[in-house]
Amino acid sequence: MDKKDFTEAIPVADYVGSAKDVATPIKAEILIEALPYIQSLAGKTIVIKYGGNAMINETLRNNVMQDITLLRFVGMRPVVVHGGGPDISNMLDQLAIPSRFENGLRVTDAQTIGVAQMTLVGKTNKSIVAGLQRNGAEAIGVSGIDGGLIRCRRLKRDADGNPIDIGYVGEITSINTDLINMLSEKYIPVIAPIGVDHEEQSYNINADTVAAEVAAALKAEKLIMLTDVPGVIKNHPDGSSEVLYTLVESEVKQLIAEGTISGGMIPKVMGCLETVNAGVNRAHIIDGRIPHSIVLEIFTNSGIGTMIMKHRRPYHPGEILHQIQ
Repeated sequence: MDKKDFTEAIPVADYVGSAKDVATPIKAEILIEALPYIQSLAGKTIVIKYGGNAMINETLRNNVMQDITLLRFVGMRPVVVHGGGPDISNMLDQLAIPSRFENGLRVTDAQTIGVAQMTLVGKTNKSIVAGLQRNGAEAIGVSGIDGGLIRCRRLKRDADGNPIDIGYVGEITSINTDLINMLSEKYIPVIAPIGVDHEEQSYNINADTVAAEVAAALKAEKLIMLTDVPGVIKNHPDGSSEVLYTLVESEVKQLIAEGTISGGMIPKVMGCLETVNAGVNRAHIIDGRIPHSIVLEIFTNSGIGTMIMKHRRPYHPGEILHQIQ
């Protein structure tokens, strides 16, 4: 049907005043709010660490796939780094191989690294690629082994500098950014956190660490860490609490010193801070249990979760960058 036939078949008057047939002002406002972010982030690299409950719950999982696909279709260059600890543990259980952890890291002997590689690369990675492609994206799954994407050595010291021996757990020495950039010209790269040393021995690497190192090496615009927490939370004497939406380096150090940031949140926040200091513009810790959390963080003025920056510099005048009260 050509344009003339269309206008004759459906009179314009049929649309006027019909709330069912036209977009509401609220929907239009949402789209307009997203516009400056689409403009600011077009062509920019966004590294997403995919893990936590958003990998397990099927509805949330599809939300994440839709969000990442949307980023690609509006001109951004998403790069996905995924975890998969539960998948590894389930496979080890099926094989009657015990799981052991030290300081939050999986003890990885020769048998366990084989299972981890098989599970992360052969199952988890390809499942994510398939999910993205079901939503219309072109995605490609790789591990750190492919093209020497992640070079590493055996991890010999913990975060405090103490000697540690937990087997085939790696410490990153280099990232092949040329390979990632080549792949992201056409595809969404999906990276499994397995690296290799100079003798091509495989190592299991913490996915948070891989995502942070990849973002820093690529000088990405954003690093987004999907977690199972709302972000950095400050508790007040009256019993109330709030999520701290925007933090800069001096505030992070202050909050650690006073105990607001503690426990497992410290390495997450410090990893984000190190990434920002390495050249990434913004690092985010967001709650992957919230439907479409990635879209809510990137395309709204207030965002969700905690954003860590070197300096509070808004993308546009309407963006809200909170300060600690």
